Amino acid sequence: MKKIAQFEKVSLDQFREGWLDTFYPGRQADEALLSEIAGIYENIRLPRRATRGSAGYDFFSPAAFTLKPGQSIKIPTGVRVRIDEGWVLQCYPRSGLGFKYRLQLDNTVGIIDSDYYQAANEGHIFCKLTNDSRDGRTVTIEAGTGFMQGIFTEYGITVDDDSDRIRSGGFGSTGQ
Repeated sequence: MKKIAQFEKVSLDQFREGWLDTFYPGRQADEALLSEIAGIYENIRLPRRATRGSAGYDFFSPAAFTLKPGQSIKIPTGVRVRIDEGWVLQCYPRSGLGFKYRLQLDNTVGIIDSDYYQAANEGHIFCKLTNDSRDGRTVTIEAGTGFMQGIFTEYGITVDDDSDRIRSGGFGSTGQ
């Protein structure tokens, strides 16, 4: 196995910014809310493989959430990843959740490029999930439970590739 990446937490400030923007947009944070967010941050677990043979690294929910059929949630994971050039992290829902609840990533597959690590948001990985259950199943994910998995994949480029642009942010930051 090639060791090509390292998961880390984003800074508390970056996590706080993502959490407030996601769950409390426009709200002025008081001391109690800032303390609650700091507690969530402290309990963030970095992604791990469940077994030696696992390809996917499980991402763990920083807080509990419940999704009724048709509902979505954007989750600031508090995680970033340094990846060697020539590799990408592809993110998917955990297989069992997809199978039981049709839990889906809204962008179908999350792509975390190696240069995202240097983005203005520290490479903070977000996940937007939707419960697409067609048989009325509500899904509840407890804090610390795996909800998404990431798989590292090596990739190539064309022989005439001349890209020299530098990333500045996340979604849409490459200007394409």
